[in-house]
Amino acid sequence: MVFLFLVATMISPFAQATQSAYAEQDAERLRSLLERASSRSDSLLVRYRLYPLTEDASVLEGIPESLSDGTAREYALLSGLWAYRAGEASLFSAFRYGRRSTHLLETAKAHAPKDPFVLLVEGQSLLFRPAIAGKDAAAAAQRFATLAEIVEKEGVAGISQTEANAWRCIALEEAGHTREAEALRENMRTQDLAPLYRQFLESPPDV
Repeated sequence: MVFLFLVATMISPFAQATQSAYAEQDAERLRSLLERASSRSDSLLVRYRLYPLTEDASVLEGIPESLSDGTAREYALLSGLWAYRAGEASLFSAFRYGRRSTHLLETAKAHAPKDPFVLLVEGQSLLFRPAIAGKDAAAAAQRFATLAEIVEKEGVAGISQTEANAWRCIALEEAGHTREAEALRENMRTQDLAPLYRQFLESPPDV
């Protein structure tokens, strides 16, 4: 237990800096963090945050197909990166990359299904995947709700409760739970939101 606490303490500053830059939509700061990433975990995390802000394909270059000794967090982040690649690939490659992303996510869940990054990536996967591949916005909203509870109770380096609730709001809207989504949105608007989360509420990403 002491060892796990020390590991969490060591990764917290980098993960928190990455989360802050992402929320502020500061791509240049994220690029600087990527250059300074001293571990595989940090590199995967920054790439996972940087790509959706820039859609720069070079951010995804060199990512491994799998890991032989990864943590739940690393498998989840790598799953998210392959999902990004699938979204930009040709039809044939998109299918292959999508299956790879799904396999990595299942591996992450086998390690720790309630790991915060597993919940975040799984929720996004359920929200963005095609209907034929199992899209389920209501299930995604449940994952984000669980994530928000964990962040509130325990604190998580690299994920804020605001982020979890912003994604939950998007998922609730997509699932047709309009009243619940609007109530959550109005509550969030009373907060001092970082630019990315204001954008999520005012102009959410297409799902």
